[in-house]
Amino acid sequence: MNLDFYKPKDKILKKYIEGYYFISKDKNSQSIQYLTFPNNFCILTTNEDLDVEVKENEVIIKSSPTKNIMTCVVSRYTKPMKIHYKELINEVTIYFKPLGISYFLEDSKSIFSESTILDFTFMPDFNAKMIEIFGFTRERQIEELENYLLSKLQVKDFSLMEKILSDIETDAKIEEIALKHQISRQYLNKIFTKHIGKPLSEYRKIHRFRNSIIKQKESRNFSELSQHDFYDQSHFIRNFKELTDRNPQLFFKNIDTEKENIWLFV
Repeated sequence: MNLDFYKPKDKILKKYIEGYYFISKDKNSQSIQYLTFPNNFCILTTNEDLDVEVKENEVIIKSSPTKNIMTCVVSRYTKPMKIHYKELINEVTIYFKPLGISYFLEDSKSIFSESTILDFTFMPDFNAKMIEIFGFTRERQIEELENYLLSKLQVKDFSLMEKILSDIETDAKIEEIALKHQISRQYLNKIFTKHIGKPLSEYRKIHRFRNSIIKQKESRNFSELSQHDFYDQSHFIRNFKELTDRNPQLFFKNIDTEKENIWLFV
């Protein structure tokens, strides 16, 4: 199975959504397993006619003889997560950028109550719309999904959090960022966790990891790569092992960094 990752076509949606992929039910499909690695996106997935089992760092999906539809949201994970399809079923998955999903909801507090929420009500008519979208061709699916999301987009002022996010993705110290915005470090951590769903330090660690994947193509070796966002090479290797359960050499040997999204098929 080739999971093609699509960037939003609409310029407005690009601000809030990293991209999405679609899976279509296939009677002849074989079991597929892949690893997905920690990221700072909020991932919304809708499946049709499924049985799902969630274990520690593993999701097992298979078709159900009973008609149903389920939307789940994953806002946080710090270890590789194995996704195991016993067989393919209809699916739409949306990757919201940090803070992005909050622009589509009246109240985003419930998103971060747990790291993974099964049977999540994104919007009252969302599941019905997804059932409709499952029946379209790929181009029509993208068009219908984007039109639907644009119709739900709300005007909200998250300007402070957007500035903080921008600062967190630099090398600035936490104390400096707090001072810049005239708030305490404790309050900075509090509002960050409230709006992003994870501690500030965890977000920054994952951001550095993801940034190193992008910069790996431009670096001659790991020593040079570690100079971008890490204190030294040992810090770089330790960070990689914590988030991927493998050292950088093994990781990059098995991962196609040219892809829009990083999966490891197993």
